[in-house]
Amino acid sequence: MNMITNTIGRYFAGRFLVAALGVFISIFMLLVLVDYIEMVRRTSGLVNVPPALMVAQTSLYRVPQALEKLMPFCILIGGMTCYLALSRRLELVVARAAGVSAWQFISPALFSALVLGALATVVYNPVSAHMREESKRMEAGLFGEAPGGGVQDASGFWINQVNSEGQAIINAARSEQQGLRLTGLTVFRFDAESQFSERMEAREATLEPGRWVFKGVRRYTLDSPVVEQETLDLATTLTPAQVRNSFSTPETVSFWQLPSYIKSSESSGFATAGYRLQYHKLIAQPFLLVAMVMLAASVSLRFFRMGGVQKMVLSGVGAGFLLYVLSKVTEDLSKAELMHPIAAAWLPVCVGGLTGFLALLYQEDG
Repeated sequence: MNMITNTIGRYFAGRFLVAALGVFISIFMLLVLVDYIEMVRRTSGLVNVPPALMVAQTSLYRVPQALEKLMPFCILIGGMTCYLALSRRLELVVARAAGVSAWQFISPALFSALVLGALATVVYNPVSAHMREESKRMEAGLFGEAPGGGVQDASGFWINQVNSEGQAIINAARSEQQGLRLTGLTVFRFDAESQFSERMEAREATLEPGRWVFKGVRRYTLDSPVVEQETLDLATTLTPAQVRNSFSTPETVSFWQLPSYIKSSESSGFATAGYRLQYHKLIAQPFLLVAMVMLAASVSLRFFRMGGVQKMVLSGVGAGFLLYVLSKVTEDLSKAELMHPIAAAWLPVCVGGLTGFLALLYQEDG
């Protein structure tokens, strides 16, 4: 702990934090710029072109959740940048000459990565999930809430409900509040004898106890003209937990809400593998960032005048890519219930940490 709190330890920790945050901010600005350009392209064809500031704000709210997945790579690249800069200026040579081993001058970065990972789990993740929900609401305002208009999430969201009145198949272009509010709706209704009854289009719908409340409704039948209604109630037996399981993804649920989602999904009889995997991945995130620092240090402590630095950096990037592939494979296996969520979340952490640890053991002698 002394190495973390003394002057040289604080210096190494500061250099690492500056490099890691610099990489994070750079990628953030790049993603915002790319997303803003794409949003401008999509809004340019609208009749009422929205203000540029509103488009920029929507892009700003969309990016944090995407960047959360790139956080381990930000730490990896930041760690390599930090140690390569220290090596190029011979600061690592001076530290070694003063009797400081590699394990001692990477310990401040390990501690810093652990703190950053904890903050990313308990603070950044809930904020990014909230901003993603806000971005969906702003997209609905940008592109309008007419049925079928605007930007759809893939092919939209589908849900099927059957009750005493018959069957209703609901398609929504966009989902907000994990499915409790839907916009851009098309509903196909069938009577109790499974005969087609009508098709409805609605601007939005909100789930309330025992019913869907539709607004801006247009009703189409086979033998009657189009009927327009401001509001319409549709009885349902669906609960908020059931709707959330159909419309929400684990990535859009914040860390603090995941335990309640897991519990409600279990009580409703739904699969919880995705939510459990996301929960354990967020718990393991601080240690994954520590493993990334170990990998970065194992490929960045070579002196510049000894050569081979480019190969070491490429090997570090390649190790990070392989670790990403491993995490995706374990994630898919866990969602298919072929691997336990705990094993799927912690296996990449163990592999990355042990790889970096063994590489440092091989390179260092003290």
